[in-house]
Amino acid sequence: MINKVEHLFSDKKVSYYFDADFAYLEKIVSNDNTILITDKNVFAAQSSKFTGWKTIVIEPGEQFKQQAAVDYIFDQLITLEADRKTFIVGVGGGVVTDIAGYAASVYMRGLKFGFVPTTILSMVDASIGGKNGVDVGVYKNLVGLIRQPEFLLFDFSLLQSLPQEHWVNGFAEIIKHACIKDDVLFELLENETLENFQLDEKKLSDLVKKNVAIKTAVVVQDEFEQGDRRLLNFGHTIGHAIENNYQLLHGHAISIGMMAACSLSATLNQFTILDKDRVGRLIEKYQLPTHQKIDWEKIWEILKMDKKRAGKEMNFVLLNKIGEAIVYPIPMGQLQDLISQSL
Repeated sequence: MINKVEHLFSDKKVSYYFDADFAYLEKIVSNDNTILITDKNVFAAQSSKFTGWKTIVIEPGEQFKQQAAVDYIFDQLITLEADRKTFIVGVGGGVVTDIAGYAASVYMRGLKFGFVPTTILSMVDASIGGKNGVDVGVYKNLVGLIRQPEFLLFDFSLLQSLPQEHWVNGFAEIIKHACIKDDVLFELLENETLENFQLDEKKLSDLVKKNVAIKTAVVVQDEFEQGDRRLLNFGHTIGHAIENNYQLLHGHAISIGMMAACSLSATLNQFTILDKDRVGRLIEKYQLPTHQKIDWEKIWEILKMDKKRAGKEMNFVLLNKIGEAIVYPIPMGQLQDLISQSL
């Protein structure tokens, strides 16, 4: 049975449809004035689901999350004679939802849009919260805006065609949520395995709903990232700096970034080495990396352009303990020294 949950953000109510089937999309939007945006991988794996829908298919992967992809979408929207009443639905992982939301938000000064996330990462993180945008070269999400979708439709059967590396990739954001907000979730992850969640649809559904609730609660309270929403950037400052430069999957880069943040937490804050090791063991349990051989001088040049930098300080997310995070301003000079010495 479909479970509909509504959340009120600053300027609109967003509907979440859990345990839904893709076909339910026809009950939410009209086939006549809706255009789907997806990528080649999703289209190939789920081709039958797109039958009868006007669809724009883009290249897959973070390397294509650039303005050129948005321009291509604009050209296709013009060809399809999209107008201000056209509804856009992004069907895919985080790259697709980021691009689709951004394109919809600026085409004709804004079309309504919704998302059907098809990966763990997009279900628990990327599709939630209204952040839409593109990269500029190696600089992650440098251009974009915050605008909420009308709805999210969660069809867990779409995960059946998800490659194993993308299952692993998505669990980085789940571990992140546990680290910053929920020690009980952290313990649950310690007691379970990736395989258990893959084989038990009820466990998976409950896990996704739990993480959706964590992120949504944070965003509802701080939609435009003036306070608590910044905690969601745990692991992302260094993670984003290395992601595109080393062609890593997002979750893999964030896992490395989380371990770097744990090291800084132990140096600058009250976070214990025992808890740092505990985070490392959980990351490795879910088959994610904890380190990467990195040219830190090269990465530092990217890090300096991170959106979380405020003047001569970086607003870095550190842990007090597992389940409790803080924003800790670190002077850029000190951060550079810490990175070069200990990471």
